[in-house]
Amino acid sequence: MQPGTPPTVTPFLRTAAAYAWRVLVVGLLVYSLFAVLGRFHEIGVAVFLGLVVTALLRPVADVVARGLPRPLAVALTLIGSIALVLGVLALMGEAVAGERTTLVREFRVGIGRIEDWLERPGALSDLQSRIGSFLSSHRSTLVSTALSGAGHVVAVLTTLALALFCAVFFVHSGDRQWRWFQEQLPRSVRGRVGIGGRAAWRTFTGYTHGIVLVAAINAVLVGLALWLLGVPLAVPLALLEFLAAFVPLIGSPIALAVAAVVALASQGPLVAAVVVALIVVIGQIEGHLLHPLVMSWAVRLHPLVVAISVIAGSIAAGIVGAVVAVPLVSVVWSVHTALREARGATDA
Repeated sequence: MQPGTPPTVTPFLRTAAAYAWRVLVVGLLVYSLFAVLGRFHEIGVAVFLGLVVTALLRPVADVVARGLPRPLAVALTLIGSIALVLGVLALMGEAVAGERTTLVREFRVGIGRIEDWLERPGALSDLQSRIGSFLSSHRSTLVSTALSGAGHVVAVLTTLALALFCAVFFVHSGDRQWRWFQEQLPRSVRGRVGIGGRAAWRTFTGYTHGIVLVAAINAVLVGLALWLLGVPLAVPLALLEFLAAFVPLIGSPIALAVAAVVALASQGPLVAAVVVALIVVIGQIEGHLLHPLVMSWAVRLHPLVVAISVIAGSIAAGIVGAVVAVPLVSVVWSVHTALREARGATDA
C-alpha cells in the first residue's frame, strides 16, 4: 500500500459493520420499548389485554352485528364473554368444593402432625418466643408489605378496568381509530404504515387465536389425565395449565410440576411419576404437533428465537415481559417482512 492512500476495507468487513450497527439500533429500540413498558407497565398491560380481547371477540361481534346495531352487538359480546369467564371460575370453585372432604381430611392430618410436634417439651414455648421476636423486629416490614399488597390489588383492578375500557372501543370502532391515526401522518409514510399495520394485526390475531387454542387443548389433556389418575383439584390445575401456556416453553412445565407435587402429596410417588411422564408427553405434543398445526397462520419463529425472547422479556419486565415477548417479536418480524416484500415489488 502506497503512503497516503486510504486503507482498503474488505467486503466481508463492510457487510459485517453494516449489519452490526443495524443490530445495535434494533437492540436499543427493543431495550427502550421494554424500559417504557416497565415504567408504565400498568398502561402497557391494559392495552395489551385490550388488544387480546379485541382479537378474540372482534370476529364474534362482527357476526352478531349483522343482525343487530353495532353498539348492542359489542355489548352483548362483551357481557357474554364476561359471563363465560365467571362461569368457568364458578365451575372451578364448585370443583374445589366437591373435593372439600379430601382436602379437609388432608388438612386435619397436617394439623395432627403439628399438634404432635407442639406436644414435645419446650416446642410451644420456643415457637411462641420465635413468633414474638419476629413480629417485634419486623413490625414495620409487615405493615409496609400489607400496604404494598393492598396497593397491588388496586393496581390490578385498575389495569383490568382500563383493559376492558380499551377493548370496548377497539371492538366497536378499532378500524376507524386506525384510519384516524393514519390520517395524522405525512402522506409519504401512510402507505408503509398501512402495510405494516395490516401485517402486525394479522400476525397478532393469528398468534392470539393460536395460543388460546393450544392452551385450551393442553388444559383439556391435563385435566382429563389428572381426573383419570384420581389427582385432587384436577379442574383448578387444568386452569393453571391454561394460563401457564401463554408463557411459551417454560409455562406448561411449571404448571405440570405443580400438578406433580399435588399428585405426590395425595396419591404417592407412582402417580407422581406418571404425571412427570405426562409433562414430557404433553411437551412433545405441544412442540411437534399443536404449534406447527395451529400456529401456521402466524409468523413461525425458530425455537431459539422464542427462548431468547422469553428470557429477555422476563429479565426486562418480569412475567409480563415473558408473556408479551413472543407476540411482540412476531409482530416486529412480520412488519419487517411485509415492508421488505412491498419494497421488492415496487422495485420490480
